[in-house]
Amino acid sequence: MTATALPAALEVLAERSAAPVAVRAALEHLADASPASVERLAGEGALAEATVAVLAASRSLTRVVEASPEQALGVLADLGRRRPVDDVTVEQLVGWRNFEFLRIAARDLVGLDPLERVGASLAALGRQVLDSACALAAAADRDGAEGITLAVIGMGKLGGAELNYSSDIDVLFVGEGTRDRLERRARSVMDIARRCFRVDANLRPEGRDGPLVRTLDSYEAYWGRWAEPWEFQALLKARPAAGDEQLGRRWLDAAQRWLWSHPFDTDALRSLRAMKARAEAEVARKGLTGRELKRGPGGIRDIEFTVQLLQLVHGHLDRHLRGATTLSTLEEMASAGYVDPEDATQMADAYRLLRTVEHRLQLVDEQQVHTLPGDALALDRLARVMGLRDAPDGTAAEQLERDLRRTQAAVRGIHERVYFRPLLEAFATAEAVDAALSPEAAAARLSAFGFVDARRTQAAVKELTRGLNRSSRLMQQLLPLLLDWLSQSPDPDLGLLLVRNLLSGPQSSRSWAETFRDSPAAAQALCRLAGTSRLLGEILTHNPDLVARLPDPSRLATRDRGALVASATSAVQLRDGRGEQQASLRRWQQRNLLGIAARDVLGHADVHQVGADLTSLAEASLDAALAALEPTVPFAVIGMGRFGGNELAYASDLDVIFVHDSSGATGAEEAKRLATGLMRFVAGATPAERIYDVDADLRPEGRSGPLSRSLAAFDVYWREHALTWERQAMTRARFVAGDRELGDRLLDLIEPRVWEGGLDAEAVREIRRMKARIEAERIPPGEDPDFHLKLGRGSLSDVEFTAQLLQLQYGVKATGTLDALRALTEGDVLTPEDATVLAEAYTFCERVRDRWFLVSSAPGDSLPTQPEPLLWLARSLDTSPSRLRDDYRRVTRRARKVVERVFYGLPVR
Repeated sequence: MTATALPAALEVLAERSAAPVAVRAALEHLADASPASVERLAGEGALAEATVAVLAASRSLTRVVEASPEQALGVLADLGRRRPVDDVTVEQLVGWRNFEFLRIAARDLVGLDPLERVGASLAALGRQVLDSACALAAAADRDGAEGITLAVIGMGKLGGAELNYSSDIDVLFVGEGTRDRLERRARSVMDIARRCFRVDANLRPEGRDGPLVRTLDSYEAYWGRWAEPWEFQALLKARPAAGDEQLGRRWLDAAQRWLWSHPFDTDALRSLRAMKARAEAEVARKGLTGRELKRGPGGIRDIEFTVQLLQLVHGHLDRHLRGATTLSTLEEMASAGYVDPEDATQMADAYRLLRTVEHRLQLVDEQQVHTLPGDALALDRLARVMGLRDAPDGTAAEQLERDLRRTQAAVRGIHERVYFRPLLEAFATAEAVDAALSPEAAAARLSAFGFVDARRTQAAVKELTRGLNRSSRLMQQLLPLLLDWLSQSPDPDLGLLLVRNLLSGPQSSRSWAETFRDSPAAAQALCRLAGTSRLLGEILTHNPDLVARLPDPSRLATRDRGALVASATSAVQLRDGRGEQQASLRRWQQRNLLGIAARDVLGHADVHQVGADLTSLAEASLDAALAALEPTVPFAVIGMGRFGGNELAYASDLDVIFVHDSSGATGAEEAKRLATGLMRFVAGATPAERIYDVDADLRPEGRSGPLSRSLAAFDVYWREHALTWERQAMTRARFVAGDRELGDRLLDLIEPRVWEGGLDAEAVREIRRMKARIEAERIPPGEDPDFHLKLGRGSLSDVEFTAQLLQLQYGVKATGTLDALRALTEGDVLTPEDATVLAEAYTFCERVRDRWFLVSSAPGDSLPTQPEPLLWLARSLDTSPSRLRDDYRRVTRRARKVVERVFYGLPVR
């Protein structure tokens, strides 16, 4: 079939268009169906340009033109006139919507309207559709229009008057009247509106599980008791859209009162930032980071989120920041000093580019698309619709990708510094009357981002900037990023203090600037660690060279035993005199401890790995210290408890027993010298010099017995005097330092007496009585028995005793608690379900206990009772205080039920 010849003028326009083949095909189809329409196009230049622009950009609008060419060309010929709404029937409303949508898109494509006008026009179209839907639904109501009042609230981009071509119409319904009638009316409104747009009511309280329509009182009750931070964030863009105007205005007044009546607190802000980080991580997981326009780094959401977060921080003080539209609010923020004007200009330009590209993507088929096409032809067409053409510096597609990469990099850079750059400028000009950001606004922003003491923060920043102005402009540029990263740490005030101490130390600011320039990730990790733990911050202050290692988990990893022992021994032997040797070993231990803790806090190691690494570090420390004592008799250290179980915690003592292999008084004296010297070596002369606390009380006869026994003496003791609790303790016995052959001989000697024969009824009762006494007596004053991580019901000691009892009963050998649970399951002693419950409680309590040590920089076995320390602990674990307590209750209650049944033999309740 021969294609219809097109007029020359249309051939030229088609060839110059973004999609010549598609445009030519559409024009030929139009010529066959409506020759008069093509003749009209050939004679009206402006109409032809608008039509070709639409045909090149949108397949869905091409179908609209082809279906009703005369009406479509009538719209395209007079783009300045908005037709009166035609909503006598639903079908007429749909037709009117399609032609109004065509008019808006054509004005956009030929350059008549900027992005702001396009978004506002689409939002106005959405509101009109909803209003018409309300009228049509009321007219069709079998119970009549009277007796109920319904208002539709626009949310998201509809409420913000910045709708996309393929946005959902996000709505809420507020009503007065009978609930069933209100629900039926609202569903009818949605059904009608969905003929024109995707309509989504899932932002309502309780989401899909909540009622579709609520009264105003119900909304207020929900906001007062249950609303999450993200729901208040969503209220920023909520505006009445359709239905009863008076009711909609009352709803808005109430929503605004709830939104702005109190400052947005630190934890609410953190939860929003965490939610955004999860969305970015999901984009990365799908491999879309480089193509995503909306949710990826430097995308549309970065700009919108920045504006909304600053609204939430400052809007309760400044009503001019309460607008619903992104660009106008950003402009207001810049003029009032909340955002650096240069940053605001770049963000606004980037927003217009990214949203325009998003619009062009969505126009193709009116689909919700936010990612650049992977297909080369589709990407080329997109770039051409954006107005780009092949040039010496690249194809149209290459130019578009280059522009987007540059834009997204700039946006992400601004997003990371925008919250604190104006603060630094305000601090620098605090004495000036015309400082851009007022002291009240500066204090509000600092408080919202977690810096409780505004004066101290300002003083610290001033000290840093005074020292840096003369030496490093790069560091000045990094300071807003440092403050932003610190604000995301558990205790920003502590982090700032420690970072200030580090940067004010002997290493030059130029050197720090170079470190952070080469690896911003090192600076970010530094801020996280400093804001988590004073201990870790101080280790870094004394070992600044470790900062460069922080971004690389492999450089923080604990080495194997041989390498650790060699390294520790070398550190000790390079020094003369016991004091210098102790100091050298302590510094070595602290540097390696930093690696373990950093991997823990930064999420590179789980609790099992942390326990194993801490154990290896302690073993190497003892080996190096023992070598410095120069033993003259075979001497070995046996680890007990958590040390023997290869599951040390940060706060653990080193439970040990000592064994030597020599006879006579001389050998005994040498062994005593070694045992005493080793304990003193690692204990240090003062608490500040302590490396480890070593506890030898689990030895035969406890404190009444000799520190070290010969192999023969152990044999006699275990044959004649060993008690049940000692059998239980030896389930965790393992060689850790000294003469390995001797250590293995002792373990071989004791093994049959520990593992053979099981437990008789009296031994089981004895272990149960001992556990009951511990529960009743051993929780120290000042620690919370309801949230005790070590001795609480269902916590660490419950799991440890249960595992050890079953091991002895059934002869199941394993050293650590988690390993024992696995072995008991494999041996069909413990069901997989029970083992999972016990392991979950053990892992949870151990992780929280470890983190509490780092946060408090001191031992502690229960959740803190004071609100502020509990808050820091919860933040470091990426949770909230209430959820942390709830999680404790959940895992320990489940574990306790297993313990009562399996350990105590109680009947199932």
